[in-house]
Amino acid sequence: MTAEYKVHGNVAVITLANPPVNGLGLSTRQGIVDGLEKAQQDAAVKSIVITGAGGAFSGGADIKEFGTDKAMQEPNLNSVIAAIENSDKPVVAAIHSVAMGGGLELALGCHYRVAAPGCSVALPEVKLGILPGAGGTQRLPRVLGVEPALNMIVSGEAIKSEMLAMLPGQKLFDKLVASPEALAAEALAFAQSVADVRPLPLVRNLPCKHPQGDAYFQFARNMVKGMSKNFPAPAKCVDAVEAATKGKFADGLAAEREIFIHLMWTPESRSLRHLFLAERAASKIPDVPADTPKREIKSVAVIGAGTMGGGISMNFLNAGIPVKILEMKQEALDRGIATIRKNYEAQVKKGKLKADKYEQRMALLSTTLSYDDLKDADLVIEAVFEEIGVKEAVFKQLDAVMKPGAILASNTSTLDVNKIAHFTQRPQDVVGLHFFSPANVMKLLEVVRGDATAKDVLATVMQLAKKIKKTAVVSGVCDGFIGNRMIEQYSRQAGFLLDEGCTPAQVDKAIEKFGFAMGPFRMGDLAGNDIGWAIRKRRAVEHPDMKYSKTADLLCEKGRFGQKTGAGWYDYVPGKRDAIPNAEVVQMIEEHRKSLGITPRKISDEEIVQRLVFSLVNEAAHILEEGIANKASDIDVVYIFGYGFPVHRGGPLNYANEVGLFNVVQAMKRFAKNPLDDAQFWQPAPLLARLAAEGKTFQ
Repeated sequence: MTAEYKVHGNVAVITLANPPVNGLGLSTRQGIVDGLEKAQQDAAVKSIVITGAGGAFSGGADIKEFGTDKAMQEPNLNSVIAAIENSDKPVVAAIHSVAMGGGLELALGCHYRVAAPGCSVALPEVKLGILPGAGGTQRLPRVLGVEPALNMIVSGEAIKSEMLAMLPGQKLFDKLVASPEALAAEALAFAQSVADVRPLPLVRNLPCKHPQGDAYFQFARNMVKGMSKNFPAPAKCVDAVEAATKGKFADGLAAEREIFIHLMWTPESRSLRHLFLAERAASKIPDVPADTPKREIKSVAVIGAGTMGGGISMNFLNAGIPVKILEMKQEALDRGIATIRKNYEAQVKKGKLKADKYEQRMALLSTTLSYDDLKDADLVIEAVFEEIGVKEAVFKQLDAVMKPGAILASNTSTLDVNKIAHFTQRPQDVVGLHFFSPANVMKLLEVVRGDATAKDVLATVMQLAKKIKKTAVVSGVCDGFIGNRMIEQYSRQAGFLLDEGCTPAQVDKAIEKFGFAMGPFRMGDLAGNDIGWAIRKRRAVEHPDMKYSKTADLLCEKGRFGQKTGAGWYDYVPGKRDAIPNAEVVQMIEEHRKSLGITPRKISDEEIVQRLVFSLVNEAAHILEEGIANKASDIDVVYIFGYGFPVHRGGPLNYANEVGLFNVVQAMKRFAKNPLDDAQFWQPAPLLARLAAEGKTFQ
């Protein structure tokens, strides 16, 4: 049982004990009901306190039960709350640390609530594409007022208990205690003080009205519609809260339940729940146990003060870890430090960072022109030019000066980490840490595991990733790792679409309508078209049989490298990122098409999206089969957090599962018949073909 029962004098205390956040799994729910029954049957018990052990009151549903029958098995959370409301003896919720989702709904079902300051209070279900399903949309408006409650439910954001206690007329907390340490004693005393009060107060009996009624809810719907494109849950939250104001509590509860069940079955909710679990699963490496010893990282060195080096450094400074940046020339150092300062100053100006925090972070930063000054760092990350000869020179220097046990990391985005590791006498200490640009903003970190990378090195960098607020995914060694290896196929398809009749704007608009943050041509302009050009030149030597459209090379020959030159697939006005179509680029594509003897054809948005997305899916299947990625969900995490794949579609492999792998394979067979495409590539990867034939999905 994951709920403990003890009696203190004439007060029974039921303590949720299901670490780490006292999730309301079946065993915990049963423990609460059993505790309530014991208390009812004990004549010496006059009142009951429900609280949580450790660092939470309750974080809500137990994620281990997501998508299983256990989540709805009796007693479900609604039944637990009904048992509390029907108790003959007063039930007091002693809330601390975290009260979220079902945890807050549980507290709202209690007769009284005593809270500690600093408690994070939220109904975050909207972030999973659903709404609170145990009365949250009906009870919270009754204790906070309609507008504050609707704002909390629609945003899913947490608010501190002391802020909520200051709301005029709030009935959420009957008492806010002075400190977390005082909560247990104060809750017991409060429970004793209300032991004989009758009738017992119920949140469900409180009035729930809004003075502007229909007009307010229409305004709320318009606001939500503009902010939550592609997600049905926020608008449905408005409907559920409106139901709380329209009729009897039981009718509102029934409306909430109906909406909850509808949302559970939407592809958007399935995708968001998939991502929620996938992000947490990404840190688990099959052969690296959670208790693997970690190396201590007290200081970090970064080689290179350019865009990547500066952005990487900021992550560690933000986490309070000292950083030393090395450059070859003082001017380069000065430029890099100036950029870091500028980034922080922009945050201060926007009110996102306090001035004293900015100064604290800058105080942790030091610079050097000498490798010898890096010798005591626990971790060193090189962020130099993406060329193997340059990497070799850096790692040989690092091998000579770094202390034993230091972790040597490369920020390479495509190069062979095994080769880099063997430039040193300590390949076990070498790992790839592929940050995404801008490195101080992008959440994804690809951790590239070399053949010799030690398990404690992996465990250390995965733990460190959490500290610097990154979502880390482990990749094996191959050209491009997970993300860039897949994006190459996506980019190749984009090029073929130009050859066959599309314009860059048409391709970009189609995939952006599907939900991508930006299309392949806008993305190329942002990253720098010269980077892809360099990769294609290398590919031409290593894989001369690989087929590409030549349009991107023609563009680069004109010096149109993208935003940094003010001209790429599109034109750009200085200081703005708006992509302005360029007639000369379209003419260049048309002339190239003519030189190949291709008659352009009309290509539908559906074909554009399928060719781009399914190219990702097929390459991902190869990556899984080769063991480069540990699991399908890791690939989805890479694409959501690193490449702007639409969140509401849950990543390329989740989307393929939703479409049906049989349908994906059928589309690929059609594409293989296109003489202007790459028929060999469109042969389904063996894993994809097998899963489709067996009616299975990527797991």
